[in-house]
Amino acid sequence: MIDTKVNIAGVEFKNPVIAASGTFGFGREFSEYFPISKLGGLSTKGLTLRQREGNKGVRIHETTGGIMNSIGLQNPGIDAFIEEELPFLNSQDTVIIANVSGNTIEEYVISVEKLNQTEIDMIELNISCPNVKEGGISFGTKAEIASNVVTQVRKVCQKSLIVKLSPSAENMVEMAESCVEAGADALSLVNTFPALAIDISKKKAIFDNITAGLSGPCIKPIALRMVYEVSKAVDVPIIGIGGIMDYRDVIEYIMAGAWAVQVGTANFINPNACAEIIEGIEEYLQKEGISTLEEIRGII
Repeated sequence: MIDTKVNIAGVEFKNPVIAASGTFGFGREFSEYFPISKLGGLSTKGLTLRQREGNKGVRIHETTGGIMNSIGLQNPGIDAFIEEELPFLNSQDTVIIANVSGNTIEEYVISVEKLNQTEIDMIELNISCPNVKEGGISFGTKAEIASNVVTQVRKVCQKSLIVKLSPSAENMVEMAESCVEAGADALSLVNTFPALAIDISKKKAIFDNITAGLSGPCIKPIALRMVYEVSKAVDVPIIGIGGIMDYRDVIEYIMAGAWAVQVGTANFINPNACAEIIEGIEEYLQKEGISTLEEIRGII
């Protein structure tokens, strides 16, 4: 018998596969392809205190080995999410993680206070957002700035708290340690990599914001290395993110030290990706005679 369950900060996942924020909406569309109760968990589209329309111009651009996106956190806002989307999610028999963004510490705190009153299982703090009170520098770039926002959110957060790290951090290990010290129950890494694409016919950047977030298989070796380094430095569960396309990628992340993973870009290519990955993990464990993921976690 094999057991794919994992426990992260007191929350039990039936398997280590989580649909990544921003790639799975609020689950409705994908529920037409497979029962999303199969998932270990689902991280919601990035939520902000108030509704956002998102960025203008090109939003998605395919590149070698991945995609670039500049969505701009389009979302209905926390209140509308709680009223219109959360009832559906809560009926799906999987762990629901609310991914929260903000441009000020106050926005993060108020959003989390609102989510405290719901049946959300966990909160994932997206600290890749620009801090408008610090000249627009991302919360996730400098350890001291990230530590401050995590500290303030931790004071009010009544849910298990995941902090999602940016690959733009000046020092990833130092960033991870600072967030854990400030109260993170778990870490997810990494978010998309800032990247650039140019239209040589128009002689201009493809995206209105010039740069955009790069994800997909092209970032996996770098993200995998970051997960490995962070997992050795902190004593909280790590959720690996970056370029996971099949079960082999998941096993690599587990062997590097991750407790679970988030699958993102693969969902755009194959809406059944998560379901197929879960089946592949089970078949691999059976074939290798491995009973639990704990047996191979951090094995390298």
